[in-house]
Amino acid sequence: MTVFRWLIADGFIPSTSQGQLESHESLCIVNPHSNDASVQIKVFFEDRDPIEGIAVVCPSGRTRHIRVDTLTGSDGRTVPRGVPYAMELTCPLEVGVQLSRLDSTQSQLALMTVSGVRVST
Repeated sequence: MTVFRWLIADGFIPSTSQGQLESHESLCIVNPHSNDASVQIKVFFEDRDPIEGIAVVCPSGRTRHIRVDTLTGSDGRTVPRGVPYAMELTCPLEVGVQLSRLDSTQSQLALMTVSGVRVST
C-alpha cells in the first residue's frame, strides 16, 4: 500500500498573547478524494521523545483546520507552547497539508503559513 509523507520542520506556538487574539498554530488538511483520509501525525522535539499516536480524519471532499495545541498523543501528551517542534504526517491518500501561525505576542500581529513538504517514504 502506498503511503504519502509530509514534513513541517518549523513549528512553534508562542507562549504569550496580547489583545483579544490568542497566539496559536493550525494544521490545515484538504482532501479532494472520494474517500475519507486517515492522517497519522508524529511530533518531534529537540530535547524530548516524540509525541506519537495522533490520528485525525479529513472527510472526503472537505478540509480540516486543527489547532495544534489540541492534538493529543496516545500517551496523553500535547504540543507545548514556547517549545520548537516539527511534524511528520502520513496518509494513504495524497492530501494538501499546510501549517499557519498567528503570533499575537505584540500588538502588530504576525501571520505565517507554510505548506508541508512531501517526501519519499
